[in-house]
Amino acid sequence: MGDSSNWRFLVPLLQSRHRCISLDLLGFGDSSKPQIRYDIAQQVEFLDQVIAALGLENCAIAGHSLGGWVASAYALAHPDRVRALVLVAPAGIRDDSFCGKYDHLRPLLWQTPIVDWALSLADPIAPLLGQEKNLNQLRWFRRELNAQPAARSFLVDRLRPEDAIDTVEKEIHRLRVPTLVIAGELDETIPMWHCQTYAREILHAQLEIIPHADHALPQKNSESIATLVEPFLAQLEAAIDQ
Repeated sequence: MGDSSNWRFLVPLLQSRHRCISLDLLGFGDSSKPQIRYDIAQQVEFLDQVIAALGLENCAIAGHSLGGWVASAYALAHPDRVRALVLVAPAGIRDDSFCGKYDHLRPLLWQTPIVDWALSLADPIAPLLGQEKNLNQLRWFRRELNAQPAARSFLVDRLRPEDAIDTVEKEIHRLRVPTLVIAGELDETIPMWHCQTYAREILHAQLEIIPHADHALPQKNSESIATLVEPFLAQLEAAIDQ
C-alpha cells in the first residue's frame, strides 16, 4: 500500500551519481487506478511502457516488496533491457502460510458506513485498553484499501494457494543480471527465507541483511540502503568500463 514517495529519502542520497526515477505502479499513488483484477503481467507491461516512454536503455531497477516482484518479473521478460536489479524485501515467492493471514482485514473492505460506525464506537474504549494505535492503524488500512484498487485487488484475490499463478520462484534461476537483495532482519511481512530464495536462485546474487530493520526499509533505512547500493552500482560500472 505504498507509492513512489517511499523512496523520497533514498533518492537524494543517490542522485548526485545516478538518474533516479520514482514510479507509481498501476493502481498506486498518482498513476491510473482502473477497477480491474490486478496481476503481475499488467504491472510488467505498465513498467515496460514507462521505460519506453522515457527512452531508458539498459537501466538498473530497484523495487520494494511488490515492486521487487514486478522488477524481477520484468527482468525475466526483458533481460536485455535491465542492467541490474536491487530487490528490497521482494515479494513474489509462493508461500502458502500467507493464506488466511489477512482474513481479519476483510471487513475493512466492506463498502458500507457500518464499518466506519463500528470503528468510531471503539474510539472511547481503545485508549482504556491500550489499543488506540491499533485502531488508528485499522482506519489507515481502510482508507488506503479504498483508495488503492491494486492493493485491494491483491488482498481479495491472492489469499488461496491456487492463486499463486505468477510468482517467480520457479523462474528466477534464469536471471543473469547482477542482483542485490536487501532484507530487513525483523521483517514480519516478507519472511527472510523469501529473500534468501532470491539470493540463492539468481546467479551470483548478493544478499545483505540490515540489522533491526522491519519491512519499511526505504522509508526507515535509506542511508543503510544507499551504503549498499552505491558500491554495488560502482562495481557494475567499473566492470562495464573495462
